[in-house]
Amino acid sequence: MDEGTHVTKQTWTATVSAVLFVVLAAVIALVPVPYVTWSPGVTYNLFAQTAQGEDIIKISGIDTFPTTGQLRMTTVSVTAPSSTLSLPEVLFSYWLPSREVLPRNAVYKPGEGASQITEQETQLMDNSQSKAVVAALRQSGVQVTNWPMVTSVSNSGPSADVMKPGDLIVAVDGDKTATVESVTKAISLHNVGDPVVFTVLRDGVKVRPTVITRSTVNNPKKPIVGLSLDIGYSYSPKVSFAIDPDIGGSSAGLMFAIAIHDRLSSADLVAGRVVAGSGTMDSDGHVGEVGGIQEKLAAAERDQASIFLVPVNNCSDISEVPAGVRVVPVESLAGATQALQQLADPAQAAAVPGCP
Repeated sequence: MDEGTHVTKQTWTATVSAVLFVVLAAVIALVPVPYVTWSPGVTYNLFAQTAQGEDIIKISGIDTFPTTGQLRMTTVSVTAPSSTLSLPEVLFSYWLPSREVLPRNAVYKPGEGASQITEQETQLMDNSQSKAVVAALRQSGVQVTNWPMVTSVSNSGPSADVMKPGDLIVAVDGDKTATVESVTKAISLHNVGDPVVFTVLRDGVKVRPTVITRSTVNNPKKPIVGLSLDIGYSYSPKVSFAIDPDIGGSSAGLMFAIAIHDRLSSADLVAGRVVAGSGTMDSDGHVGEVGGIQEKLAAAERDQASIFLVPVNNCSDISEVPAGVRVVPVESLAGATQALQQLADPAQAAAVPGCP
């Protein structure tokens, strides 16, 4: 009887332990952990056309030239802000090649919702395209003029329904304004309640909206118009993008600029090759570093790229170069253009630096 009771206790203990183990394993498998993963994303040929037969980058108002080959912008597939990962998923991703596991706070700011993050990424993409156009036009010898630009209009301010984001301010009260500071100074010379007559370029058309200044709560004597300003640009050609709206960020600027410059140049820069890359681009043609470079390099290899352009400051982030891919560090649009031309000439190709 005692022996039977003893066996029953052992069996009961083993059963409870097994159940607890299963429950604990299930909890570990289901409870989200504060990490996200990066993996190779889709690449897009910027010389391709949409399903409707339109160029992905459409240029009008200026002579363009045919291109050959493929110019691929690269992306990283990242855990969506509205999604979560379990511990097994994180561990699985950690051991897979060309993947990276990062703390969630390093990618998404705490407290930001999915819609806010998407809006920010879209704005970064819009800014990236705008600066890439300016850099490419300047590299191609096209005149570009800087103007103060309205970036946002306060919904409750005096400029609401009068001024619009994207307005280029060329004059205030008839006096030319070439800088943001000159606009701010011209407004400050008014009294509260005075009209301010702006001359703006809106979608290429010159208009003259009038804004009545108001005071601020903290300073009743300071006139305001409720605008946020930055530098904008005017130029004759028109450039539009048909990029997947789900793609955000600023890391495609380099490839956008090369694509536009190649279309405006009689020299075929890509010259039948498959060229991929990543890098930010400012309006003066400088290339900035980006994240996920190893994942983007893996995506480029997967899609048959033979050249991968990378910001020079990202060289140290590359731990392994795939066979058959020439990784070329660049600091500027001009440098990227020169490297592509040299790589097309067997006599000069060896002189082009690589990384790591």
